Amino acid sequence: MTIELLSGELQALKAEYESAQADLEQANERYLRMQAEFENFRRRGLKERQEAHSYGHQNLVKDLLSTVDNLDRAVEHAEQNSGGDLQALLQGVELVSKELLGALGKHGVSRIEAQDQPFDPAVHEAMAQIENADVAPNTVLQVLQTGYMLRDRMLRPARVIVSKAPE
Repeated sequence: MTIELLSGELQALKAEYESAQADLEQANERYLRMQAEFENFRRRGLKERQEAHSYGHQNLVKDLLSTVDNLDRAVEHAEQNSGGDLQALLQGVELVSKELLGALGKHGVSRIEAQDQPFDPAVHEAMAQIENADVAPNTVLQVLQTGYMLRDRMLRPARVIVSKAPE
């Protein structure tokens, strides 16, 4: 009778072992699937970052192509009419400039207004100071190079000449 009891207990332990073995195999399969999914997710994220870096500015470039075309036309017109109508050339270049600034503005780029403004070291870079009693000290007298912002981020500060009080 003890052999039968031990045999029954052995059969129960064997069934429990086989069940645990099956659970372990299922857990391993789930683990391998999740590991593969994570690896695919990581690769996909890396590929998307590389594409964003390589092609993220694609819309800006497309918007600028018509400006380049117009600039080419202005140069071609100037070459054909050498010594001719400079006023028409100037108007063409002004139109190209407005178109370029419009395309940049469409993508969040804006000019930093500096002329006659109080000097702000966050957006202006002082290149010189000139004594001037007509305006308040630290007022921008002249803009040497226009500054630009990309939304709220500085692309390039405005390079300016600033007033100072006469001595």
